[in-house]
Amino acid sequence: MTHSLTPRNEGHLPALSVAPLVRLDAYVAEDGSTVLNGHLLQMGGTRPPNEAVLDAVAMFARTLGAPVAATVIDRTAQQIARVRVYPDGSSRTIADDEDLPPGRRRIAEEEQAFPPLARVERIMEHAQREELHAAFVLASALREHLTLRRGTEDELSLEARAIEAYLAYLRGDYMIATVLALTVARIRCRNDLNRAAPEVARATAAWQRLPEGPQVAIRGGELLHMWERLAAEGLVAEPYHQVLAQSVRTRLDRGSRPVAPPEVPAVTAGPEQPVAPEDKPLKPTRRGLKRFTRLPRRSDGQ
Repeated sequence: MTHSLTPRNEGHLPALSVAPLVRLDAYVAEDGSTVLNGHLLQMGGTRPPNEAVLDAVAMFARTLGAPVAATVIDRTAQQIARVRVYPDGSSRTIADDEDLPPGRRRIAEEEQAFPPLARVERIMEHAQREELHAAFVLASALREHLTLRRGTEDELSLEARAIEAYLAYLRGDYMIATVLALTVARIRCRNDLNRAAPEVARATAAWQRLPEGPQVAIRGGELLHMWERLAAEGLVAEPYHQVLAQSVRTRLDRGSRPVAPPEVPAVTAGPEQPVAPEDKPLKPTRRGLKRFTRLPRRSDGQ
């Protein structure tokens, strides 16, 4: 079930007391599914995702009677677009430091306006109704924006990635689930080894569902390396974890030998070497992106 954003629906609007410089956030998935502030947008026929985003943000601008900014993570174009939309429907792209500069203040105010916990609750509601596609897309949007704002290794970013991995598993997307869960496990093994075993277990559960192929050896090799490290530290005490660790060894022994685990990137990795290697890097923001720039009332045909 999707949610249609309307100017009168106050549940989707930022509190009027929130500084107008706070940006909304939008996400366009690779399949074109579009999210604004944790709600799926109704696309209305064949409207392109960028037009759906601009129309929805323009509703906010008309309701508030002031320009509204939005950060759009667009996976169809592999870019981040930062836009300002005006009450008349026109828009232009802006630089990252326009309006409220990046930093703790902007993070705090944006998340006060649209709390991550409320988004998680909405994701779980979709999952409970077995609307797994909607739940997964919303989880991806949450993880992407938390990672953009807070970094890959932030606790909220990690929790969002773990939720996304779980939903991918429920959908039967075992490769995606394995990749996401492995990233969480990798970061735990580096930063908080005492909390790593449950995350390695989740990654192993997804990996067990992978069909035979090269990825079984590649991902299995990393899992085996993690289990061996945990065992050396005396951190594989749970019987279930011991069974999972043995299952990795057994499957690898039956098939291809594991390859060497990939090098774990440093915490200070830059844009060209993300902390989570499987995250596809996005192109830097540029001004004047045509798909997010339009003249007044263009959507009305005037």
